[in-house]
Amino acid sequence: MEKPEKSPEDTYKGHRKRLREKFLKSGLEGFHDYEIIELLLSLGTPRRDCKAAAKEAIGRFHTLRGVLEAPDAELRQIDGIGEHSVFGLKLVQEVAREFLRAKILEKPFYRSSREVFDYLYHAMRDLKKEVFKVLYLDSRNRIIDTVDLSEGTVNSSAVSPREVVEGAIRNSAAALIFVHNHPSGDPEPSANDHALTRELVFAGRIMQLNVLDHIIIGDNRYYSFAAKGLIEDYEADFLKVMMKTTAKSKRPDAQPRGLSDMPLDR
Repeated sequence: MEKPEKSPEDTYKGHRKRLREKFLKSGLEGFHDYEIIELLLSLGTPRRDCKAAAKEAIGRFHTLRGVLEAPDAELRQIDGIGEHSVFGLKLVQEVAREFLRAKILEKPFYRSSREVFDYLYHAMRDLKKEVFKVLYLDSRNRIIDTVDLSEGTVNSSAVSPREVVEGAIRNSAAALIFVHNHPSGDPEPSANDHALTRELVFAGRIMQLNVLDHIIIGDNRYYSFAAKGLIEDYEADFLKVMMKTTAKSKRPDAQPRGLSDMPLDR
């Protein structure tokens, strides 16, 4: 006796069940991006095959991240993606962002520089201009606030060390992290990035603020000044300048000099 052919509904229900079982067993390991989107869409449209819509979404927006960050109106142009599905996709995106934000706030920065990148990457990766942010931290390296300091051209951002220090005083901050993006996608620092970071380290030391890092965000990667040992190098430069300034001030013919007179070699 021949077995009855499966209906299209039975086929997609079986496929969806297998996807869910696979996820429960090993998370998203081994999943294609379209399969993840398919699972998410199935939450909003449980009685419809979502595979075709998921594949079209990936074809149009290229990646899982691209789909999650796509404009609502463009998502709704895809057959099978309606208001409920768009709501589900946007909810997942915001929950992920909130999770990363909470996770980063729970840990000292020196153990979670990658999490700083993960938290800010989605907000900064597609910016057409450089945006320079400062993260103010307390004495336990917990983030107090994140502030946009400047929005520059594609090539540079203008940042005032005085504005950084004033913000630190307002927030009663003990430490600082700087973050900015490179719209080109290449996080390698420019000569100006090096000079600005050195100046900010100097300004921080004068005001007894610890500069923990300067992170440059590129295309799914980042550059950390702290990881390269450059923050320590700039702090050593500061001490050398201080010693040189102090030695000069002790000479009989020396004129009194304030910290503001120290050369920053920009």
